[in-house]
Amino acid sequence: MRDCKVLCFAIALVLLCFHGGVNGEDPYRFFTWKVTYGDIYPLGVKQQGILINGQFPGPQIDAVTNDNLIISVFNGLREPFLISWNGIQQRRNSWQDGVYGTNCPIPPGRNFTYALQVKDQIGSYFYFPSFLFHKAAGGFGGIRIWSRPRIPVPFPPPAGDFTVLAGDWFKTNHYILRRLLEIGRNLPFPDGLLINGRGWNGYTFTVDPGKTYRFRISNVGLTTSINFRIQGHSLKLVEVEGSHTLQNTYSSLDIHLGQSYSVLVTADQPAKDYYIAVSSRFTTRVLTTTAILHYSNSQTGVSGPVPGGPTNQVAWSLDQARSIRWNLTASGPRPNPQGSYHYGMIKPSRTIMLANSAPYINGKQRYAVNGVSFVPPDTPLKLADYFKIPGVFNLGGIPSSPSGGNAYLQTAVMQANFREFVEIVFQNWENEVQSWHIDGHAFFVVGMDGGQWTPASRTRYNLRDTVARCTVQVYPRAWTAIYIALDNVGMWNIRSENWARQYLGQQFYLKVYTASNSWRDEYPIPRNALLCGRARGRHTRPL
Repeated sequence: MRDCKVLCFAIALVLLCFHGGVNGEDPYRFFTWKVTYGDIYPLGVKQQGILINGQFPGPQIDAVTNDNLIISVFNGLREPFLISWNGIQQRRNSWQDGVYGTNCPIPPGRNFTYALQVKDQIGSYFYFPSFLFHKAAGGFGGIRIWSRPRIPVPFPPPAGDFTVLAGDWFKTNHYILRRLLEIGRNLPFPDGLLINGRGWNGYTFTVDPGKTYRFRISNVGLTTSINFRIQGHSLKLVEVEGSHTLQNTYSSLDIHLGQSYSVLVTADQPAKDYYIAVSSRFTTRVLTTTAILHYSNSQTGVSGPVPGGPTNQVAWSLDQARSIRWNLTASGPRPNPQGSYHYGMIKPSRTIMLANSAPYINGKQRYAVNGVSFVPPDTPLKLADYFKIPGVFNLGGIPSSPSGGNAYLQTAVMQANFREFVEIVFQNWENEVQSWHIDGHAFFVVGMDGGQWTPASRTRYNLRDTVARCTVQVYPRAWTAIYIALDNVGMWNIRSENWARQYLGQQFYLKVYTASNSWRDEYPIPRNALLCGRARGRHTRPL
């Protein structure tokens, strides 16, 4: 009894610290992470990596819908550090987003405790370091959000659940890569691909014959789309970034930067070892790496050629993307069917068109959205907005459609109203695939095609069963259109998931605004919020 009272008191203190109130309905999960440098050898060469609790990749986060996650991060690096949560929506709580537009970085030798809730979410996601190009050194890990016990899941419980963190990797240390970008040069071609932090045949997944397993695959790379496949086995797609999908079967899957997929794989082949292959997509030179699918009763190692995958076939990838559909009858995080939300019957209140570009500004390579290349401010935007600090950002500094003028540098914020339903069109006139992510929200990918988007393109939209997700690709010289309900108040990052492009300006912030000061719409600033820049020395609560 005494231990129970102590635990309840501790939970109450945590809630009072972060939000000034108590909500005892949803469980709490506590994590303590120490971030350090350490020697890693992912491609056989010694590098300085970023470890979390001595691990590369970092620890897995497991949670159930509506759990509260209390994650205390101690920064043992020599630089400020931030962690962001790719796809975790943080309802009413952009204070915990972990990007520089909302949070001050954790200074060296200090700690910060994130308090976030996986409210009304299920599915597969990942976390990563969002500051100073640290993502190129590691510091990422998987996030699994399980359905609550009474919520039906549209497939039998698998015999096992595996996280696959795959992506491109550079042998060059992250601070050298960062310096290359800052002096106006492009990154070199990646040196290889990794699966769970290891190179060729470096990681093994063990399965029992006849059983079915779930593989949650995330592209955690910096610059490259990938294709995933397993020798001799089919992939049954069941979930994409929190959406249960129609259970189509594929021989391989394209996974673009920042995206996450769940597939079911049945060990229905003769007992031996099989290649799990990941290769780069849309690159002049194809990179490939492998892991091992090991049958528990296998006495035979992998053999034969590594299964080949697509390389530059854009039409093949586009057709596959269009085939990924919402399972209308399956439950999501709640018991009601996903299809009960009729997104296609809601008329958007406005259209925003976002066009990426790669201009040179002041003689240096930059990247831009609608001609605006984002410049990080001296004070996080969320803090500047909260404390009403003038001159930090330019509200309305980015147009809602391409202007056609010369590109320029700007700390740009676009404003939108809370509960608006908006159409966003991503227009890509470059010759490389783009990948876009929106923090704090999921959106419906209603259409994608080649060429120039026009209002007539809406006749080809899928207004019935397109998938809801948080990261979407735009193919070369093509467009992608989404519908998004702006139902989450806050300052939210819209960015390229190509980390070089993001670092050099292909991002901006969307301020989802309401005049209400109600906690029903947005939590107050946490009492433990780090204050930096022009917000330093201010109070997180009125005196």
